Amino acid sequence: MAEKRMFSKTIVDSDAFLDMPLSAQALYFHLSMRADDDGFLNNAKKIMRTINANQNDYDLLIAKAFIIQFDDGICVIKHWRINNYLRNDRYKPTIYQEQKNMLEIKDNGRYSLINQDGIPDGYQCVTQNSIDKNSIDKNSIDILPEKKEPEICKEIIEYLNLKANTKFRSNSAATKRHLNARLAEGFTIDDFKKVIDIKCAQWLNDPNMKKYLRPETLFSASHFESYLNEYVEPPRSKYSDALERMNKHMEEKQKEAENIDMGDFY
Repeated sequence: MAEKRMFSKTIVDSDAFLDMPLSAQALYFHLSMRADDDGFLNNAKKIMRTINANQNDYDLLIAKAFIIQFDDGICVIKHWRINNYLRNDRYKPTIYQEQKNMLEIKDNGRYSLINQDGIPDGYQCVTQNSIDKNSIDKNSIDILPEKKEPEICKEIIEYLNLKANTKFRSNSAATKRHLNARLAEGFTIDDFKKVIDIKCAQWLNDPNMKKYLRPETLFSASHFESYLNEYVEPPRSKYSDALERMNKHMEEKQKEAENIDMGDFY
């Protein structure tokens, strides 16, 4: 078996790949490095444990059609033949011929399941509940977007426009790319609204920061999760403010009383 592996920039520079979490990207590279000369491997779970990846990372690679999973635990790198070319004298055929016979090679070199009994391409072993409904990115390779995705994007952007007094469009290509990427990572509509609420409270009245109340800042991969987990001090009620003012007034009166020279009364 060849010891060197290659990766096509067509695959690893795509939005579908780069929008995944770094843990999922790393898992893809490690799976590819350990696959046989036809792109098959039987120890995905071991590799996940070795690099501290989790099942969500693996399921995301399946959902976005970077790997194909078989019922017996064998998987194959879908774009293996796009990534790698081996000379005949170095090529060792896979031992997983039964699984290989279930695949066809498309004109562009990618593997595709031969559609049998209505099984969708790329989803042979993915159960209905194994992947969150928001885990499929619209930019996925060979995967159709969620039917309700436009409604989700519209709801989020309308909320941002309402809170920040902006006029962003939910069908903008750049905006959809950021939204779809975070949805593919498993974040929810409530998560988006929480980020919007937090940053509007901090930035809306700040002339220098107000301009950053925009999708490319709020929903970017480098900012979104940290914004979501920022500590927010709970709002103070009018009763709390009144009680604080009363306590402060009493403290001032007490200090005044302590400073009175009692000799003035005699």
